[in-house]
Amino acid sequence: MFSFEPTTLVVTTVICLFLIYLLLYNGKGIPPNFPPGPKPLPFIGNLHIINLKKPHKTYMELYKKYGSVFIVHLGTEKVVVLCGYDTVKDALVNHAEEFSERADTTISRKRLKGYGIIFSHGENWKVMRRFTLATLRDFGMGKKTIEDKINEECNFLLEAFKSYKGEPFENTLIMNAAVANIIVSILLGHRFNYQDPTLLKLIRLVNENVKLFGRPIIMLYNAFPSVVGWLPGSHQTVLDNSQKLQNFIKETFTEHKARLDINDQRDLIDVFLVKQREEKPNPGLFFHNENLISLVHNLFFAGIETTSTTLRWGLLLMMKYPEIQKKVQNEIGKVIGSAQPQTEHRKQMPYTDAVIHEIQRFADIVPTNLPHATTKDVTFRGYFFPKGTRVIPLLTSVLRDTAYFIKPDEFYPQHFLDSEGNFVKNEAFLPFSAGKRICVGENLAKTELFLFFTKLLQNFTFQSPLGQDLKLNSADGFTSNPMVHKICALFRTQD
Repeated sequence: MFSFEPTTLVVTTVICLFLIYLLLYNGKGIPPNFPPGPKPLPFIGNLHIINLKKPHKTYMELYKKYGSVFIVHLGTEKVVVLCGYDTVKDALVNHAEEFSERADTTISRKRLKGYGIIFSHGENWKVMRRFTLATLRDFGMGKKTIEDKINEECNFLLEAFKSYKGEPFENTLIMNAAVANIIVSILLGHRFNYQDPTLLKLIRLVNENVKLFGRPIIMLYNAFPSVVGWLPGSHQTVLDNSQKLQNFIKETFTEHKARLDINDQRDLIDVFLVKQREEKPNPGLFFHNENLISLVHNLFFAGIETTSTTLRWGLLLMMKYPEIQKKVQNEIGKVIGSAQPQTEHRKQMPYTDAVIHEIQRFADIVPTNLPHATTKDVTFRGYFFPKGTRVIPLLTSVLRDTAYFIKPDEFYPQHFLDSEGNFVKNEAFLPFSAGKRICVGENLAKTELFLFFTKLLQNFTFQSPLGQDLKLNSADGFTSNPMVHKICALFRTQD
């Protein structure tokens, strides 16, 4: 019987690997005038030097070495990283069209199949984005109606906080539930009780996926799908959780279809289903079930995670810096008193406005941003990027740009105040990204942050439980969540 000797097998394997390497790297080659970057190893590229749990930390180190435009190899894929406000703005705003595509990763393709809004492409993305913006506006985004809805939810949140009577509690699920109810009311036309099993299940699915997205195996799965795809691990759990969430969405819109009234469109799903009927002469264009499932999935996921996490950072920072909390409360008392906070109060509250901006900057919720891609061959800042090049506009490098923030690693509200205490805009404040892929819920999130934050500080003083060490470093995950901690919400008697 013919068999390989161990040494023969090793030599054969090495030769095969070398030939594949030549094919991958010399065959395709690095395009002329491509950015600099660390030298890759065969197959794994630069994965051996990247902090797989917090890749933005590695990118920030490479930024110091290679400048504001550099390349990393994630497996065999060449990825361009853009750093610093000037460079990121130049790409996303001044070259908006060229950098407006969304990079296609294996995990996003498996979960959403290129539908919806966040990870969709081309004309489908444009149609879904226009529909989403128009529908959010119709259901109150930027109007008094959404303010009333948020303030109503604030009152439910206050009662939940009061129920702990100043005793320590962990606030993740409560904050998630309160914020979720705003987007749920737009998507589904109603709110949930904070203890509703359905809401808690959906929130847990989202929270678990956010944590799992930060696991190293997700990056490895994206880099080597054919190898990692059949292995057990967090990537399989992410796909399973996404399927459970999508099954709920499908059941929900099926119920909506059964009672759809074209003259009484109560939520985004109803509006989509009416569009679907109108498009029926041309079935399969845009308003089909797969787009609806992915769109609601996108909005629910984004509508819960970023705003609730920012608010949790806000309360943590107020406990860490009680003197700042006191200044905010004094301004609330002076401008609002015991009345209901309204967005019109914001322009009269420069310190509170600065604190909220600084919370967003310091929290740095999505440090790596979502990956972009080039729509065509483009020459940018002297470098050539072929069409389809994956691009990471590194938001953490923008929000911590030393040219625009004098204390980038500290919580410092004066970043948004002049010497006389007036609020000043800082152009490097881009927590929602920029350009054509800027977050569609930016205005809604800004309204939520101001109303929830001021209402909570109007009614409570937040303190850390005795003996708890308040850490300001973030937990592992795709987004920057605070480390697990408890809060004490002490009710304030109104003067």
